Parts: sequence; C-alpha cells; structure tokens
Amino acid sequence: MNASMNDRKKAVLLAAVLLVIAILCGIRIYAVSHSSTGNGQALYADIYQSGELLETIRLDTVTDEYTFEVPGANGASNTVCVRPGNIAIISANCPDQICVHQGFISTSLLPITCLPNRLVIRVREEAACLDDTTLVPDGVTY
Repeated sequence: MNASMNDRKKAVLLAAVLLVIAILCGIRIYAVSHSSTGNGQALYADIYQSGELLETIRLDTVTDEYTFEVPGANGASNTVCVRPGNIAIISANCPDQICVHQGFISTSLLPITCLPNRLVIRVREEAACLDDTTLVPDGVTY
C-alpha cells in the first residue's frame, strides 16, 4: 500500500509540473502573438520575391484597404490586400493556394509564403532587422 501511495504522489507531482509548464508556454505564446500591437513601434510588411525586396509597406499608417498585383515568372501572379494593421494574399494562380488560405497576418510569427511564385511577405516591427539571406528558399524547396 505504501508503494502505491508513493506512485500516486509521483503521478500527481508530474501532472502538476506538466500543467505549470503548459500554462507558462501558453502565456509565452500569447505574449509573442500580441507583441506587434499596442507597443508604439511602427509595423512594416516586407514583400520579397526570389529573395529580393520588392516593397516595404508601413501597416500601422494604412487608413484604407487597397490591393495590388505582384507579377512573377511564367505568368505567375499574386494579389496582395493591405488593410490597416495587416496584410494578406487574396488570390494567386499557384496550384495549392496555401498562401491565400493563410489569411491576413499582423505579427511576425508566421510569414505568408507562396513557394510556386517565390513570394514571401514578412511582418516586422520597426526595431526588427531582417537578413535577406534568410528569405531565399533552399534548393530542396525548388
């Protein structure tokens, strides 16, 4: 009986530790996902094609929604929509449409990537500095 009580105490302690770790991870994810809003820093969207910076848009100063086309090689095309504080690809002629289904982004957690058209849209704060070499897909991607 004493051995089963020790096993039960160990199981309860393990469950409590795992619960605390899960709560701390949740708090961290929430803090990171909301770090680009309300902190007073400028919010930018950098649009890259084939690793080359095409355009930088300051998202926190956009007042009206607008769209524009980003043409690519071999007839590729992406339609980008910019709204106050966020950006999305709303249409593309790539076969999988993953970039379109990703929707609007307003944080740097997950960039919008259209691999067939070699387009990357990254959101960053004013203080963030991007290294252009990190935006070029590797040879395995092609």
